[in-house]
Amino acid sequence: MTEDVRNIVLGLIAVGISAVLGWLLRGHLWKRRLRRKQAFFGLPDNSESLLVVNRDAGGPELMVVRQDVFALIELAAVIKECGAHAQVVAHDAAQQGFGERTEFCVGSPVANRRMAAHMHSLLPGVRVNTEPEPVPDRGAFQIGSERYRLESGLTEHVILARLTADQGQDARPVFLFCGQRAVTSQAATRYLARHHEKLARKHGNSSFVLLLKIVNSQAYGPDVVELVADVTREARAPLPVPAARSSHRAK
Repeated sequence: MTEDVRNIVLGLIAVGISAVLGWLLRGHLWKRRLRRKQAFFGLPDNSESLLVVNRDAGGPELMVVRQDVFALIELAAVIKECGAHAQVVAHDAAQQGFGERTEFCVGSPVANRRMAAHMHSLLPGVRVNTEPEPVPDRGAFQIGSERYRLESGLTEHVILARLTADQGQDARPVFLFCGQRAVTSQAATRYLARHHEKLARKHGNSSFVLLLKIVNSQAYGPDVVELVADVTREARAPLPVPAARSSHRAK
């Protein structure tokens, strides 16, 4: 074997070894990223999860409104990427406790009994104005001493929460997407899908409650979302008595 041939062979071997090592490294990083995602969502391989939605008032069958369907699509993609499975159930048919299966609960407590139960049990510092009359505070959120009004199509809010009911790090979480309008639920699920890595780095697998603002949905739909505040402490503490009132409007 001549010197030139030997150099070529050694070069090809080095390239092959580098390619294999690169492939192994990429696979290792991909698996580690997947494990972190699965831990954050509480969705190990082949696990089961619940997608809890409003039941359309049109009849006894499970019919989901259009905006909630879009929210479910965002969540279904996340669940599939984790290698888990999902079951869609109506809010009045979901009867289980916390921590057994990851749950994604979508909708307002006005129309979603499961959401209302979760908020009563897990978020005592949050109140939603359910007044049916067209008063200025209709649909407003009160979180602690602050009040956030709804300006339909201009400024709308949604609560995005990951909660484990203080059952420890290994408990399967409940994710809440509680918005002032249906479009806000889709915005919150999309925000979670896009920012879950950042949220996991900041919060780990602990509980958190975020208040998001959807800006000018009549023009931009669910795409322009701003983080208003981390309201975990205020939302999980009892409301102050008497509650001070201060309204937040779009500037």
